[in-house]
Amino acid sequence: MVNAASGNGPAGGIAGWATDLMDRLGAPGAGLAIALENLFPPLPSEVILPLAGFTAAQGGMSLAAALVWTTLGSVAGALALYGIGALIGRDRVRALAARLPLVKVADLDRTEAWFARHGAKAVFFGRMIPVLRSLISVPAGVERMSVATFVLYTTLGSLLWNTAFVLAGYGLGDNWRTVEEYVGVYSKAVVALAGLAAVAFLAVRIVKARQAEGRRPAGAHRAETRERERDRIL
Repeated sequence: MVNAASGNGPAGGIAGWATDLMDRLGAPGAGLAIALENLFPPLPSEVILPLAGFTAAQGGMSLAAALVWTTLGSVAGALALYGIGALIGRDRVRALAARLPLVKVADLDRTEAWFARHGAKAVFFGRMIPVLRSLISVPAGVERMSVATFVLYTTLGSLLWNTAFVLAGYGLGDNWRTVEEYVGVYSKAVVALAGLAAVAFLAVRIVKARQAEGRRPAGAHRAETRERERDRIL
């Protein structure tokens, strides 16, 4: 087997670890690396997938095998996360949401209603968004989306994402790391937008909570304070 670490191939780190798997196991090694990437999002698919394409270009595996095994790995990892979501269950999620500050059970109701209407699209497009590509499997499990539907849309979304990156690595050859550079910008933009959305959500909730507190009668606030003090003593 041709060693993917030849030429400008990787020598260490995540890329070196993935290279070792592919050298030892061939295409199934690429599938195993992607399955683990789904379970541990810090492992970057934008490194593993182009590297699989590069390995195929070097003769370490066929291009078809790289595409098939990485897609199988994606689905296997997604199913594991789906199972975790199913084990957690809707009741536990609702109980947790009821205890969290600034989170309302009504928010969960709206999220569930949205997922019921758009869950298939969320799974399909979510497979092509960094970080979310792994996390989207958990709510699918919590909501007990049909396994057949989940597998279908996970497979289609994963196949598109994997094909783009494997072919890029195959075509770029020794310059396969160029893919990582461009996708790194995309990933950072997604994380930044998610962070801004979370901050905006918290800010709105804090403002609304303070406004509601300001509108409450003073007597009601004092009574609630006394009740908390009594509960603490008991």
